[in-house]
Amino acid sequence: MTDRSGAPVVVGVDGSPSALDAVRLAAREAAARRRPLRVVHAFRWPLLGTPLGPVAATLPDAELRQEAEKLVEEAVGEARKVDAELEVTGAVAEGGAVSVLLEEGRAAALLVLGHRGLGGFAELLVGSAAVQLSARADCPVLVVRGEPRADGPVVVGVDGSPLSHEAIGFAFAEAAQRGTDLVAVHAWLYPTPVGPGDIVPLVYDPDELRAEEERVLAEAVAGWAERYPDVPVRQKVVAAGPARALVEESTDAQLTVVGVHGRGSLGGLLLGSVSHAVLHHAHSPLAIVRHRRGRDAT
Repeated sequence: MTDRSGAPVVVGVDGSPSALDAVRLAAREAAARRRPLRVVHAFRWPLLGTPLGPVAATLPDAELRQEAEKLVEEAVGEARKVDAELEVTGAVAEGGAVSVLLEEGRAAALLVLGHRGLGGFAELLVGSAAVQLSARADCPVLVVRGEPRADGPVVVGVDGSPLSHEAIGFAFAEAAQRGTDLVAVHAWLYPTPVGPGDIVPLVYDPDELRAEEERVLAEAVAGWAERYPDVPVRQKVVAAGPARALVEESTDAQLTVVGVHGRGSLGGLLLGSVSHAVLHHAHSPLAIVRHRRGRDAT
């Protein structure tokens, strides 16, 4: 497991309003964690074929680089408005947004992204690049969704698998740090056929099924609750699709947390359907925690 002691919070910027929202949120997260903040802009020269926004059509290459550096300086200044004592550094890194931020994530405690972008981070619309970063980054990814708020619980999706184990631990740590409740949500549906030839039990006891789902949730949360005894926990078993349940719960949350699998160079390129849907529709900032086989989840 990578040693993250002293690792910074990293935020990607491009001068868009969404990126500045991400800077402000990242500054608050870094201050709360007592970590430095690193502001990064991905830059590619025009000859490489990557658009740099409207300014690229009128400025010489050298001035484009200066504009990129100016974006970073402005973002650093915005972060210092949040906390004047916060240690903030900025960098212009050559390369595409995804490759630059994946590299930054190797030594980061948290990677923060806006949900819309332009210029160097045009790819950071909630689309393919944000999905890749969330699925492949070596650290948790925080995507700015909805209006950040100081009240409300931390919400985490639980499915009882290793996928959600690290997400639950991250959510408990966040709730403890924020001094708020944790809402652990486990969604389930009554047995239904999902394809031709599927066999559904003719008779089943809904109460027994619900009791089993409640047991799955309780067992998934129990170990982490012992580690964080001061965090109030509410366990919610919901008869609904998991994506819908989490999006609804995110309405009143200050943070929503989901887990994703990382299965190597190919499997890690994709988010699951639930995390993908929540990424697109959550009403609160969304933390995506990647589960990797063999990693120490503590």
